[in-house]
Amino acid sequence: MSDWTGSSQVATAAAEGGTLLTLDLHPVFRNNRDIELSLRQIVFQAKHTGEPVVQIIHGKGTGQLRGRVLAFLNQKHIRRLYDRLEVDTANTGRILVHFTPRS
Repeated sequence: MSDWTGSSQVATAAAEGGTLLTLDLHPVFRNNRDIELSLRQIVFQAKHTGEPVVQIIHGKGTGQLRGRVLAFLNQKHIRRLYDRLEVDTANTGRILVHFTPRS
């Protein structure tokens, strides 16, 4: 399943033991407003639906987009919504955001 949110691509991909909600920022990497909107939407969607992990694909590039993503995720009001961040060591072009399971 995949649907478009603004200009960024949000998809649900098969992962080990379930699905993985994915946000690909390649289509919006030049528009700060769209980047923040896409990140905000996926974080709130994951929190609301109880997704355990969100994969954010920012690409390898120069690291500027990665910095923007990390700066957004480290804001105090956003930080309260997830449990932890994992910068994938096997693929430096993605960040995994882990959420506390809903009880």
